[in-house]
Amino acid sequence: MNDLIVKTIVRWVIPFIQLFGVYVVFYGHVSFGGGFSGGALIGASLILYAITFGLKASKKMVPHKRSQWMESLGILWYIALGLVGIYTSAYFLGNKAAGFYMGEAGQLLSAGIIPLLTIGIGVKVASTMITLFQKLVEENEDV
Repeated sequence: MNDLIVKTIVRWVIPFIQLFGVYVVFYGHVSFGGGFSGGALIGASLILYAITFGLKASKKMVPHKRSQWMESLGILWYIALGLVGIYTSAYFLGNKAAGFYMGEAGQLLSAGIIPLLTIGIGVKVASTMITLFQKLVEENEDV
């Protein structure tokens, strides 16, 4: 896309979309949202960047190897937290029984392990979205 107005607006809007996505991930256990919806917002902002500036610029910003590593990191983070639950309380993803700090309801540092899990889910969803988009565009270019 070679429209200067669209590129300028997208440059200004993307950081706010990503910031809101991070907010949704971090506050998902307190309000509406969570890892999936926050990760979808972050992934959508990366797709918007790819649509506006092209696939080559998108791959410079988020190379395929990096997005693969982020996908793996997100799921490994989730599994590692589950294994902590097994180690401390004898069941997968143990929360209160595992001794995690539960805090006061409605506060950012509450819900024990759940905020940490939503971070892993957010990373996984965002990186999967950009990987799938890049692969679909590459396949379309080959045809």
